[in-house]
Amino acid sequence: MSEHSHHGHHHAHAACHRENEGASDKSGKYDNVPAGYHGAVYMCPMHPEVRQTKPGPCPICGMALEPAGVAAGDEDTSELDDMTRRFWISAALTLPLFIYAMADMLPGAPLHDVNPGDWAQWIQLLLATPVVLWGGWPLLQRGARSLRTMNLNMFTLIGLGVSVAYLFSLVATLAPSIFPPAFRGHSGGVALYYEAAAVITTLVLLGQVLELRARSQTSGAIRALLELAPPTAKRISTDGAEEEVSVEDVQSGDRLRVRPGEKVPVDGKVVEGKSAVDESMITGEPMPVEKAPGGSVTGGTINGAGGFVMEATRVGKDTLLSQIVHMVAEAQRSRAPIQRIADLVAAWFVPAVIVISIITFIVWTFAGPKPAFAYALVNAVAVLIIACPCALGLATPMSIMVGTGKGAQHGILIKNAEALERFEKVDTIVVDKTGTLTEGKPKLILVEPAGGFAEHDLLAAAAAVEMASEHPLAEAIVAGARERGVNVAPATDFQSVTGQGAKASVGGRAIAIGNVKMMESVGADASSLSKAADAHRAEGQTVMFVAVNGELAGLIGVADPIKETTPDAIAQLHRAGVRVVMLTGDNRKTAEAVAKKIGIDEVHADVSPEDKNRIVRDLQNSGAIVAMAGDGVNDAPALAQADVGVAMGTGTDVAMESASVTLVKGDLRGVARAQALSRATMRNIRQNLFFAFAYNAAGVPIAAGILYPVFGILLSPMIAAAAMSLSSVSVIGNALRLRSAKI
Repeated sequence: MSEHSHHGHHHAHAACHRENEGASDKSGKYDNVPAGYHGAVYMCPMHPEVRQTKPGPCPICGMALEPAGVAAGDEDTSELDDMTRRFWISAALTLPLFIYAMADMLPGAPLHDVNPGDWAQWIQLLLATPVVLWGGWPLLQRGARSLRTMNLNMFTLIGLGVSVAYLFSLVATLAPSIFPPAFRGHSGGVALYYEAAAVITTLVLLGQVLELRARSQTSGAIRALLELAPPTAKRISTDGAEEEVSVEDVQSGDRLRVRPGEKVPVDGKVVEGKSAVDESMITGEPMPVEKAPGGSVTGGTINGAGGFVMEATRVGKDTLLSQIVHMVAEAQRSRAPIQRIADLVAAWFVPAVIVISIITFIVWTFAGPKPAFAYALVNAVAVLIIACPCALGLATPMSIMVGTGKGAQHGILIKNAEALERFEKVDTIVVDKTGTLTEGKPKLILVEPAGGFAEHDLLAAAAAVEMASEHPLAEAIVAGARERGVNVAPATDFQSVTGQGAKASVGGRAIAIGNVKMMESVGADASSLSKAADAHRAEGQTVMFVAVNGELAGLIGVADPIKETTPDAIAQLHRAGVRVVMLTGDNRKTAEAVAKKIGIDEVHADVSPEDKNRIVRDLQNSGAIVAMAGDGVNDAPALAQADVGVAMGTGTDVAMESASVTLVKGDLRGVARAQALSRATMRNIRQNLFFAFAYNAAGVPIAAGILYPVFGILLSPMIAAAAMSLSSVSVIGNALRLRSAKI
């Protein structure tokens, strides 16, 4: 695992402490990372307070630790390889043991005479010992550590079960004479449980292998994101020569050439050339985006048919792709509140199981059929093994890893598991109008000449004055005139009149543009068009009058157009039962015109940035669970106040910092998608917890022998071990199903 890959380290640390403030502050005890250390840090998916510098099992629950942050190179599969090797060798040694044990149960016991008793037990001992002591060594080690630190967990149960079965059989082989008659079967020999110990070990190893493999699949989403960035870039040096350099060596300000079909190496802006770039990996939108000089491009996106030269602006860990990968990695390791249920259960569960196991042993010893002790031992071991709560430990983290990875591929970045859990319950979404519902840039929409003037003439006059103006709407008018092919003449004697508009002389004519007051001051009569002006204002436009030499020449209207995706997004949210509330700084009239057009439920107009926060609070006080979607710096307080803050990724970094969900493409449909993702993930977690709980609750009494007096059914420890592995596999399988969920 490479050194530079762990910029995630510090943030993870802060998140860690925040996460555990409420729980129990044991972070110091398990945090073995020295200050100033910059290499790989390993953390437990269940216990974020556990941090160390090398991989291994978690001292609290025994689960394999995971790298915090993201491995830039190949992933570290040493543990998976080790477990796989142990599994295959153990399986090869266990198979003959298993066959021998099963043969005794077949009618006529075919193998009984082949091998005289003495021989058989020594062969069993030879086969089982390497399986238990070498194959199961990591499991026994974790079990022993859990007893030493009194953090009882699944490995406590496995360790106890396997060692009891093995040690009992060992004593029975070496010194059979010390056992009283109650221990002996019909043939007079003491029953041996080598095959049980070996089979359990092998099955638990199989479970570990499957779990580690599935975990590497879930982090595949991050790896897929990482691989989007190309490894090299073509840098153009000052004398115009091109050289291929590693992406890590690209500095901000370098000029890079991107050829057709290549990936953009880092974030930057186009300086020469034109092309269309496929940004679907970041935005989830299939349409390529046109890029011309001045346009910004994002590292990892794919260039279309044109070539261009770009200047790097954000490199290394500052690129959008690195930030996305970092966020996804953090989210995958954060804990959802629902996890606490599983933690609580596990904390009570293991000690309870050990007690049940001891009671089972005592009851069978005194009340069981002959050989009583043998039955007692088998059932006590079966209880320990079947109750193993490993499926419980996997239930939440697996779904969260898959869910956040899937979100990232759809342009939905989730900062932590808590946000993912909370989003499911959101019933009200507050949106800022500008830039979220609308394009966020004013556009020239209306040119209406008065009698005696041509449209072309009116626009040329207005644009000439606005060329010299600083007003935000001026740019929209000039750009609109150019789009319509109007030549804009230079203006002289420009003056801006506050609260009225602006005037100048263009080609010897006195031109004025502004409101009714402005028209009055130049002696133009605006009454003939004032009705039309009001009608357009009601639709949300800003309307200005134009006068030429004191005569009314016509109207110009500018508006911030609604994004084409907005109506569809609002319909999707309504279908999901979510109420949409719009906030805007515009006047009420304009705001209501927009709201009516797109089907918004509630409008707050004339809102100042400070009000946004307060409105969100009021909604929360009235019992709503609020998501706030915004893109500006002024939205940051409201984003932080909301139950779930959703930042539009087209907006500012500040908004992204204070929000718990970021939509890379600033489009409301992403909010509907994010909620669908949250619902699918939480449903998946509940199914997983149900699998894990139900299975353990049913398994323990059966293993204890509750069905024996009536049905004569006993669970052998081997079947218990198989069932245990199966429950983990079913949880993993169910979590991986999320990858194909429709969102």
